Amino acid sequence: MSEPVVVEEFFGGPGPEDLLNAAAAIAQALRQFAAVEAQAAGALRSTLPTATDPGPVSDIRRLKSIAGAAAEAASRAALLLEAAEILAPGGTVSELSAALAIATKRAGLPPQVLVPSLRAAALSLPTDDASARIAAAIRVQELAAALAA
Repeated sequence: MSEPVVVEEFFGGPGPEDLLNAAAAIAQALRQFAAVEAQAAGALRSTLPTATDPGPVSDIRRLKSIAGAAAEAASRAALLLEAAEILAPGGTVSELSAALAIATKRAGLPPQVLVPSLRAAALSLPTDDASARIAAAIRVQELAAALAA
């Protein structure tokens, strides 16, 4: 009589190395998102008049809107860079979510603001390593749940 085969023995999910690869890939994606935000902030800032520009400021509301958008993009870039540094070495979900929550509070934002970027990072992994992709999806889902709590 043979013993029953336990599926978890063979298909137990991503291993520790997969989780570390996923953490590194998510962090890299977040750094790329931060670069895009920083470029947007710089481009918006470059459209604002300086003290040396001739003539009066014609539409102060438009300028305030542009300045606000530039500041928000710069803030998002800084937060994404900090999130990448937190996530890169890996760790437990509770440790990572607590550190991310502290980072978002320092930025004056709720922790849930990172969830869309984390989900996008997991979807944009530049790897064909299926285990790392699965680990990234699982880790981001766990972080999203922890950040929403």
